[in-house]
Amino acid sequence: MRIPFVSFIPLEKELDKDLRAAFDRVLARSWYIEGEEDKAFEQAFADYCGVKYAVGTGNGLDALMLALKALGIGEGDEVIVPSNTYIATALAVTYVGAKPVFVEPVIDTFNIDPSLIEEKITPATKAIMPVHLYGQACDMDPVMEIAEKHDLYVIEDCAQAHGATYKGRKAGTFGDAAGFSFYPGKNLGALGDAGAVVTNNKDLADKVRALGNYGSDYKYHHIYQGNNSRLDELQAAFLAAKLPLLDKVNEDRRRIAKAYSEGITNDKVILPYVREDCVPVWHIYAVRCGERDALEKHLNDLGIGTNKHYPIPIHLQECYKDLGIAQGCLPIAEQISATELSLPLYYGMTDEQIRFVIDSVNSF
Repeated sequence: MRIPFVSFIPLEKELDKDLRAAFDRVLARSWYIEGEEDKAFEQAFADYCGVKYAVGTGNGLDALMLALKALGIGEGDEVIVPSNTYIATALAVTYVGAKPVFVEPVIDTFNIDPSLIEEKITPATKAIMPVHLYGQACDMDPVMEIAEKHDLYVIEDCAQAHGATYKGRKAGTFGDAAGFSFYPGKNLGALGDAGAVVTNNKDLADKVRALGNYGSDYKYHHIYQGNNSRLDELQAAFLAAKLPLLDKVNEDRRRIAKAYSEGITNDKVILPYVREDCVPVWHIYAVRCGERDALEKHLNDLGIGTNKHYPIPIHLQECYKDLGIAQGCLPIAEQISATELSLPLYYGMTDEQIRFVIDSVNSF
């Protein structure tokens, strides 16, 4: 049996008519940027998240960058980010001219350890950017308490957490703003690149929108040195077609994750831990194994697709060598990078496929 790491086919088959209708609707209007589809999706997504405003962007990285830029964060500033995350989190900080300052995660949840944040705060610190990694929300109460104590902004990286909750409240509703990615592989994915900033602050939303539109508040009037990062009409229409199924998609992912967590009994494999106050959406089902590469080969040889998130931690990437962080300085991030393996998990996986994955992991 061959099982891909991810497949869009089951969801796209279910939504085939809606997606085609969305395409036809946009084509018939001949309006492709900043139109009715964009407005409708932004409102629907804001409502889904439980915030007042959503502003579409070209991708998730731009969403984070524009939020930082709109908050006035730039040259000479520092932003606290987790040491274990996708590089886009740090790149957003770099793009506005600020410096990413890494804080280690809680190894059980993969998310930033709030108890380690305060020791990294300096006079240059302007914000904390927690990442709700792999679809499980961070422990946000202490993060917000620290931010309030030190008068810091909080920008949530929700690229992998569409619909995830912490103490009954959705990720993306705690900080000053949050950035979402709609990359095709996300739980809510476009058919190309797309992203959004969500916030309850109208002035911030307006500034993000202007910054993403060449710094323009109206045509040929530029109040900021902005960027070109807008959600196009076609992707907005596709996302609007998919959004009503997001809760169903997330519930199906929880079904698969539950089966894995109950069925995998190999003592060489450490299963992901879920906090009692969180309901994850399982963008990634990440296990850890001291023999990760051998486990990966074992599964791949059996036809099972896998992925590694992320095999080189950010501080050891060549592009960040200027930060001067030597190997061994962030040992938890390095340990996760060396041991993490992601198992197949996507909407529509059959019970037979799930059982094959479980049996294959147990046979390692």
